[in-house]
Amino acid sequence: MESIDFKARFRTLTFGIPWNLMLLTFGSFLTAFAVKSVAMPHGLLTGGMSGIALLCYYAFGGLSTGQWYLLLNLPVFVLGWVFVSKRFFFYSLYGMFAVAFFIDIIDYTLPVTDIWLAVFTCGGILGAGVGVALRSLGSTGGADILAVICKEKFNMSMGSFEFWFNLIGFVGGFIFLELHIVLYSLAMTFIIALAIEYVISMFSERKMVLVITKNPEKVRDAILTKLDRGVTLLKGTGGWTGDPKEVILTMVSSIQLKRLEELVYGIDPEAFTIMGSGFHVLGQGFSSRKIY
Repeated sequence: MESIDFKARFRTLTFGIPWNLMLLTFGSFLTAFAVKSVAMPHGLLTGGMSGIALLCYYAFGGLSTGQWYLLLNLPVFVLGWVFVSKRFFFYSLYGMFAVAFFIDIIDYTLPVTDIWLAVFTCGGILGAGVGVALRSLGSTGGADILAVICKEKFNMSMGSFEFWFNLIGFVGGFIFLELHIVLYSLAMTFIIALAIEYVISMFSERKMVLVITKNPEKVRDAILTKLDRGVTLLKGTGGWTGDPKEVILTMVSSIQLKRLEELVYGIDPEAFTIMGSGFHVLGQGFSSRKIY
């Protein structure tokens, strides 16, 4: 009972204001650090709204990168207000101001001279920052808002949207910047997209397991009591023998997968198991449905 209460309290915490502000602040800092300390010293475009802000800074000047970032975000926030929610709007507004603030106050250049090392470093840090922010109920603004809208309306992955949106900035890059810089930046967008998807999914990966065994009752009880996971019994029929069988269906975390294997084969060494990925799992004991 205490374990269930703790899990319920933890899920409630992850939807609370302090938790979301912490994720947004940390994600905004990583994003700003990648832009100011790695991308700008090498003249790279980071993609997204921060990349377009950098392009405007390189091409037109006049405003700081952070100020360009704020200006470009204004029309996008109108879409966030209309198509997502007021809560998402205000969280994202905080994230946008946090990114702009960190970009303007960070005065440090990462001592990296090799351009390819800068590409990998900036892409990894920036993708991680965006991914951390998107694990909250908000975003860092700009393309992240559009990514959430596309995910909610069209079920398009956020990493894929970020990649295709980044290509818009590179059209302007070919006009105002040197070709080799744009190509380096284009390579960096692949790293950013991969990092975003990895961070978003790294704590959400689940495994679906089907177990066919001669001792379904013992395996079921072991999963319920020792793993504290739910079980669904499916009716099956042996394709060769025609004998009726009970198939056990359960979902476990990646950490529990090896323990489940030991439990099953400790009971029935001849059991047959099928394990597959189930990244998007909603329900009791796993992730609650995220409503922005």
